[in-house]
Amino acid sequence: MQLLDGKLTSETLKDEIAVEVQKIIANGGKKPHLAAILVGNDGASETYVNAKVKACKKVGFDSTLVRLDADVSEEELLNEVRKINEDPEIDGLIVQLPLPKHISEIKVTETIVPEKDVDGFHPVNLGRMTLNLPTFLPATPAGILELLDRYDIETSGKHCVVIGRSHIVGSPMSILMARNTKVGNCTVTLTHSRTTNLEEISRSADILIVALGKPEFVTADMVKEGAVIVDVGITRVKSDKTKSGWKLKGDVAFDEVAPKCSFITPVPGGVGPMTIASLLKNTLISAQK
Repeated sequence: MQLLDGKLTSETLKDEIAVEVQKIIANGGKKPHLAAILVGNDGASETYVNAKVKACKKVGFDSTLVRLDADVSEEELLNEVRKINEDPEIDGLIVQLPLPKHISEIKVTETIVPEKDVDGFHPVNLGRMTLNLPTFLPATPAGILELLDRYDIETSGKHCVVIGRSHIVGSPMSILMARNTKVGNCTVTLTHSRTTNLEEISRSADILIVALGKPEFVTADMVKEGAVIVDVGITRVKSDKTKSGWKLKGDVAFDEVAPKCSFITPVPGGVGPMTIASLLKNTLISAQK
């Protein structure tokens, strides 16, 4: 069993991005600039956004963080998005999800101009992805592709099973793994909460990508010997073994599943860091345009 080390791989990717930023500046260009909007004070969102701001600094990007109260109106938030859309200094914009219940995530996503949608969630970018046209790929799926590529995981002709059908991870992942590309050419099965024979299907997977948000959902009896496991889930669960009283768990029961795998991502330190690195990569592409 070998770990797919997202922490290490993301550092390599960030170093490569930093070199590209230096080239832009040396040629008289401006630093890439990523803006983030954070609504409310959700602990997990706060952590993610701070990690993104820190990563921007590391690679030499400028970054802007717009903080809005949880009771901000939808129209006020949309106006902030429009302001950033029109700012020529800013190359990429992310609005941290989830948003408060009174705000439509779809409306916010559609208001971001596709050229600055470095999260890759805009319908135009998702449509271009589906047609295999150049576009910003959703950051988490893009990070997973990068990880599989850098570890030389053979995907062609393999059976890839995706558990979870969200538009952020599961659905785009199923499309990307089926594409005629180096990391692709899989036969893909997309499963979800209504799949009746899920254990049987997951046992047939050469590559199993789990994005459910249910801690330790996938157990050893659901995995075949030698499978490649990508665990996208990350949930805080109570623990009396840690100082904080919490422990981060993935969607895969790591200790019992790992011995059966050829490769597996840890949680934390697997997919999470790759998502941030992919976001930076998309922002760099936007700046280079």
